[in-house]
Amino acid sequence: MSRHESPRYLVRFHPKRLRHVFADVLILGSGIAGMRAALATPPDLRVLILAKELPETSNSAWAQGGLAGVLSPEDSLSNHVRDTLIAGDGLCNEKIATEVVRDAPGQIADLVNFGVNFDRIGNDLALTTEGGHSHARIVHALGDATGKEVMRGMIAKARSLSHIEIWDKCIVIDLLTYEGCCVGALVSSVHGERLMIWSKQTILASGGCGRIYRESTNSPIATGDGMAAAFRAGARLRDMEFMQFHPTVLYVAGSSRSLISEAVRGEGAFLRDKDGDRFMLAEDPRAERATRDIVARAIFRTMNRTQHPNVYLDLRHLNPDHVHMRFPGIARACHEFDLDIARDLIPVRPGAHYTIGGVAVDPNGRTSLAGLWAAGEVTSSGLHGANRLASNSLIEGLVYGTRCGVGASEEASRLPDTYHVPPISEKEVRDSGQNLDVEDILNSLRSLMGRSVGIERTGEELEKAKTMVDFWCGYVWRREFAGREGWELSNLLVMARLMIQGALTRTESRGTHFRRDHPLKDDIHWQRHVDCPIRLTGIQSLTPSDTGA
Repeated sequence: MSRHESPRYLVRFHPKRLRHVFADVLILGSGIAGMRAALATPPDLRVLILAKELPETSNSAWAQGGLAGVLSPEDSLSNHVRDTLIAGDGLCNEKIATEVVRDAPGQIADLVNFGVNFDRIGNDLALTTEGGHSHARIVHALGDATGKEVMRGMIAKARSLSHIEIWDKCIVIDLLTYEGCCVGALVSSVHGERLMIWSKQTILASGGCGRIYRESTNSPIATGDGMAAAFRAGARLRDMEFMQFHPTVLYVAGSSRSLISEAVRGEGAFLRDKDGDRFMLAEDPRAERATRDIVARAIFRTMNRTQHPNVYLDLRHLNPDHVHMRFPGIARACHEFDLDIARDLIPVRPGAHYTIGGVAVDPNGRTSLAGLWAAGEVTSSGLHGANRLASNSLIEGLVYGTRCGVGASEEASRLPDTYHVPPISEKEVRDSGQNLDVEDILNSLRSLMGRSVGIERTGEELEKAKTMVDFWCGYVWRREFAGREGWELSNLLVMARLMIQGALTRTESRGTHFRRDHPLKDDIHWQRHVDCPIRLTGIQSLTPSDTGA
């Protein structure tokens, strides 16, 4: 392995020295996409779901806002598609957007059948509006804890089915491949035992890499493990330059950077600078209800202009009883710091929220690697383009989770029930990682990404970041780590390299990717995807690709 080459496998292993487990369908990830995939499988297959921690702690369970679907006679599918395309800034696949929007109401109905209790007004589902949406179409639960309730219902349903097993606290180290096909995964169990799980079909639903930034709304488990493993296995990734920053994250010293839902602005909250000026009025005709990329950049520039570390959300003009009823979770988080969301200005600033690029998939969720499917935030499906429309992500996870569950099950059912263990092993001896301060490198990486690969970028800053990340890769990748922290560092360095190179390659500004040295959108040259390289070795450039989902 050369100094700048990403290793094929993170650890050494040999099949004669490890325990083996067999499944028809292996699902890596226990969020909404993984659970929906499992619930779409027939009862005659053995389905195994691996959760990095507990299913209840996935990013999906943290979701506040809701799910977007056309459920009102005042709305239409064409409206939802149009809003999605506008937010995606020229990179959405219109056919994919139309299909996902078309399937959304049915998926919401399925959740109700699974036992999910959405908020209602009388017998009707309560609908609200969020940034970028032209109509009220967001269903929600528990006020502002939609993800928690959705995942509760789905997990309970999955656990009631005898053919589905859920393994908690199981770390995916790498995908296993043989003769150009994914045949399972190498994992570390809750007890630290390394296992080889062989599967007829594998579904990747492991989420994004939002924890590559210090300011992040993501669960600590969002370290790009599935994306990095897919990359090492040879699957195609694309558009890694697009990272969505949520405009409003609670910014109080000592807080855990709690998300302040998009729905707060949807319900009518204002954004003000430190002097009390409502700055969004001059930024976009939609003001606070503009898409996330526009609002996040406006906040970033306002912070720079005022030399103040945050801006403020103002709900004081809204009905206090409605505010507390609609946002009980946010009210509790703010109350810990003696802030009343109905009476006080709430300090907020942007934070990394959603990885828009990822593993490229076809309309059914197939990746470029045979035997491997993918759904949810780990993917680049063509739905989000260059910027995700609020509350489209959970719907995408449901639609593609279903498609992956059905497709992988059909493929697995066609294969014989006898399992062949191919001679896969990793024997390369590497240095020990014991003498590295992994936490220090992680902190440095996260700070660097925030400074140089954040809301606004320049070629000069990106080149410096690339040089620094290359330096870290040079001595991290030649070491073999024994546990989760080292593996996560290795994975995040893969993600950093891909994100930086993509941002350098795309010499325009579009959606969540803004280059101060190329501030205009260039549809002639860049209304296309950017494929990631096949391997990370040396200093190389990416080539724009016309191939889309």
